[in-house]
Amino acid sequence: MGLKISKQGPGKVGNVGVLHCHHEMINYLTRSFYIRQMVSKKRRRMLVGGYDLDMSYITDRLLAMSFPAERMRAMYRNPLWQVKSVLDMRHLGHYKIYNLCIEESYDPSHFHGRLEVFPFDDNHVPPLQMIKIFCESVHSWLSGDPQNIAVIHCMAGKGRTGLMVCAYLVYNGMSAEEALQLYANRRTTNNEGVSIPSQRRYVGYWSKVLSFPSGVENRPDVNLPQPCSRELRRIRLYDTVDINSVFFVVSEMQEFSLLIFGKDKPEFGMLVEVTGQLYRPSVEVAKSCCRQIKQGYQRNNSPRYYLSFIDSDVDGKKPEIEAPHVVVQMDTESSVIYKKACLDYYFDKPLQVTGDVRVIFYQKMIGGRLFYACFNTAFIRNSLLQFSVRELDKVGYKGKSICGSSFCLELLFGPANSNYPLSPPSPVDDAISEDLL
Repeated sequence: MGLKISKQGPGKVGNVGVLHCHHEMINYLTRSFYIRQMVSKKRRRMLVGGYDLDMSYITDRLLAMSFPAERMRAMYRNPLWQVKSVLDMRHLGHYKIYNLCIEESYDPSHFHGRLEVFPFDDNHVPPLQMIKIFCESVHSWLSGDPQNIAVIHCMAGKGRTGLMVCAYLVYNGMSAEEALQLYANRRTTNNEGVSIPSQRRYVGYWSKVLSFPSGVENRPDVNLPQPCSRELRRIRLYDTVDINSVFFVVSEMQEFSLLIFGKDKPEFGMLVEVTGQLYRPSVEVAKSCCRQIKQGYQRNNSPRYYLSFIDSDVDGKKPEIEAPHVVVQMDTESSVIYKKACLDYYFDKPLQVTGDVRVIFYQKMIGGRLFYACFNTAFIRNSLLQFSVRELDKVGYKGKSICGSSFCLELLFGPANSNYPLSPPSPVDDAISEDLL
């Protein structure tokens, strides 16, 4: 499934007047303070060239904005012709557009063919490989001429845009927190830039795979982790309120391709396949239902302890020898589990997941999304991945209503190396675990 770019054909002479009236009407409506503020909310706007646009300079050479829209959508988004007018006025011949939307597109000729599309889903995260290619592209464009700027947008010009802008700032030497804070200050009036926890998490992931050789003032070394498979054994929602079951869907992010347009390409407007496959949405690998834990229920085939270690570091070196980590799990045999309402699902056959993973929770199997979380299996450093309410994405009213004060989403994984011989816990370990519980 790829993105289709429809080209505008030559208009009929009789339609010129109608088109002019249409633009005039849109220009009038976009001057409405109410419409602009209602849509852009707390994002900063710029008044330039007589236009009031939803865009912000994050640095002198990075411009973030909302989608450059046409037709009726232009009443509440940035009108494309106004964006083009401003960019041509300020940066003629020196700007390049980066479109992050999977849901919407436009003819690249509007912006002189200087367009690259890095599509990923709204309110979600891209593969780390896509972040790498994006940063290398922006770096190459900005390095080509000191006057060049990169213009980055998604639909609203906030979440996805912020993730990729911050990724490039980190690529240029900032820490993840510094980049996120700078973006929040420059893009919003309430200091809430990248607000989705998974998007912030991926900026942190990205910072961990970069290394900056001393004395080298060039692009950093990027050490993307090798694909790392982990076995998901259990999903638990701890401290739930007024709910007996929650449905979930586990999906993996698939390979992607990019749309690169430009006059220097073999064919103007052609689709360039990077990985040999077109962009595809995440693929569902499992779905089921977490149900309430009942007192007296035991599951003997689910170990309480896992030794967790990594085969090799991200740069291929063997890890230093260290003491095995013992992860103590909450257990249905322990009385602590009954002090809070918990929903559980054990996989009879462990579910193998690799790379970028998303787990979405629903009140019903069809509709009623509660919240979700995205993560990459290469960054799981022990067998227990935990998310508080603040670390979950898009937790709305329904989601908050089922979460107690101590709510926690737990994902229990098998060891990073399943060939490692697991020995049963010793009596000393049992005594320690009872104290912790």
